[in-house]
Amino acid sequence: MQDTSVGALFIALIALICLSGFFSGSETGMMSLNRYRLRHLARAKNRAALRVSRLLERPDRILGVILIGNTFANILASAIATVIAVRLFGEIGVVIATVILTLVVLIFAEIAPKTLAALFPQRIAFIVSWPLQLLLKILYPVVWLATAVANTILRAFGVKVGHRGADRLTSEELRTVVMESAGRITSHHQEMLLRILDIEKVTVDDVMIPRSEIVGINLDDDWADISQQITGARHTKLPMYRGDINNVQGILHMRDALRLLSEGRLDKASLEKTAREVYFVPEVTPLNIQLLNFRSEKQRLALVVDEYGDIQGLVSLEDVLEELVGEFAGETPSVSKFVTQAPDGSYMVDGSVNIRELNRLMEWEFPTTGPKTLNGLIIEYLETIPEHSACLRLNGYPVEVVEIKDNRVKQVRIYPALRKSS
Repeated sequence: MQDTSVGALFIALIALICLSGFFSGSETGMMSLNRYRLRHLARAKNRAALRVSRLLERPDRILGVILIGNTFANILASAIATVIAVRLFGEIGVVIATVILTLVVLIFAEIAPKTLAALFPQRIAFIVSWPLQLLLKILYPVVWLATAVANTILRAFGVKVGHRGADRLTSEELRTVVMESAGRITSHHQEMLLRILDIEKVTVDDVMIPRSEIVGINLDDDWADISQQITGARHTKLPMYRGDINNVQGILHMRDALRLLSEGRLDKASLEKTAREVYFVPEVTPLNIQLLNFRSEKQRLALVVDEYGDIQGLVSLEDVLEELVGEFAGETPSVSKFVTQAPDGSYMVDGSVNIRELNRLMEWEFPTTGPKTLNGLIIEYLETIPEHSACLRLNGYPVEVVEIKDNRVKQVRIYPALRKSS
């Protein structure tokens, strides 16, 4: 270097600092890349994405190339800077070169390129992938030796090295991704995705029609009442039973009843003969499993039973799908008919309302791990059926029992504005 001019040394120094910045930015860009978007682009046969994917299959090797190149550039730059400083300032030049080169490398070879790569990781990674791939081929013997030694040391500490494992998001991480995508997807789509993520936490008894609200045909009734019920039915399928819903005889499809009516053969005996077999499901079945069961069993309606075999409710394929995509019948959730706002800011709520649907509609936070209805939640809290109006606080919400009927809490008043954090 003694015969080389100071100008040439400056040019070499600048080139080495740029090379160090290239390797620093490459490291940040390659390691900060969105792996899921990379896989999407690779499946679309994007050449740059395919090249980057191949490089990242062995992160130890690509990191080896980057670190070897960066170390080489920094050491050589330090040597050249020292020669330049000694020529210009004498012995004190060593100190000057150390201070100045440290600042220059820190700013131009570390902070600036790494910040740029962190802001635009995909663009940087795609640009640097070609030269990195070429350098990996040229420096492969050195890279192989360095990574082999490093991997041996890591294995001694119990660290597994080799091919990169598949990145998998947990359901909670997916939920965070969906929540942070509010500006990119519509609120309706966001809500649907969140419902899908939550479906495995929801069981059949969360969405079923409770036993007390099941509309069915009691074969012990007079034929005139049964005939009137059939002609005025609003459902396509009705359970048929004798005396009590637990004594269910089958499921009547209304198209079968209409066919019998058109043939003039509509009576109790023909109804029983045409009834379809009942499909029973446990109340604790997760909705994602029940959705698959409906498909595999080719069923659209099921009666829900508890551990003792008693019928607790009815669930349809539509109920499950509505849990995923929302109400089919209209934009306003059906639970809204159970909630009325009073002039003082309180809300009159029907005790039979489903807690999960109430929380979703009103953005409240009543507990959903126990009883399914507001009536059940209040009775569980009081540990008795109230005989008159009562006041309590559920999860911080002031609740006033307004009406009690047939051993059930019929109406309550809720004051969400007065809620205290629990």
